[in-house]
Amino acid sequence: MGHDHGAGDTSPDQLPDQLPDQLPDQLPAEPSDDAHAELPVDPDTVRPLHLRPAAILWVLLGGACGTGLRYWVEELLPHHDTGWPWGTFTVNLIGAFALGVLLEGLALSGEDAGWRRRWRLLLGTGLCGSFTTYSSFALEMSLLSHRGAVPLAVGYGLASVIAGVACAWVGIAVAGAVLRRRAGEVS
Repeated sequence: MGHDHGAGDTSPDQLPDQLPDQLPDQLPAEPSDDAHAELPVDPDTVRPLHLRPAAILWVLLGGACGTGLRYWVEELLPHHDTGWPWGTFTVNLIGAFALGVLLEGLALSGEDAGWRRRWRLLLGTGLCGSFTTYSSFALEMSLLSHRGAVPLAVGYGLASVIAGVACAWVGIAVAGAVLRRRAGEVS
C-alpha cells in the first residue's frame, strides 16, 4: 500500500525547475519521521564531542606527536633493500598493541568521561591515529603489486592484518591482566 501524502506534499519529480538564486530552505519541506522535528533546538544541549574546541585540541596534540613518531620509525627502518615495508608494518603493529592496551585499560577503569576521555582523544584518536597508517599500507601493497611482487604484496597484506589483530588482542589481554593484578584479582 502506498504512503498517503497530503495535498501540500510535493515529490522531488514534481518540483519546478529551480532558479540559481533560490535557496534550499525555500523548497517544500520533506515529511519527517521525527514527531518532534518542529520543536526548537535546546540551547543548553551539550555540543557534540567532535565540535568541542578542547577535544579537537587533544586530538591535534596527540596527532602531532604520533606523526613525528611515525616519521622517526620510518627513518629507522627503511625498506629500500628488502622490499618489505618494515617501517609501516612496525608502526601499525605497535599502534594496534598500544590501542588495545589503552582502550581496554580505559574501558575497565570507568566511564568515558573526564580524564579518561581526554586520554582516549590524546593517545587513541590523536597519537595512535596518526602513528598508524592505512594509507601507506595500501599504497605499499599497490606499489609492490605494480612492481611485479604480487606474492610479497599479498603476504604483506595478510601479515599486517593478522598480526595487527593479534597485537590488539595481546594489548587487550595485557591491560586486563595488569588491571586485575592491581585490583588484587590474580587469575
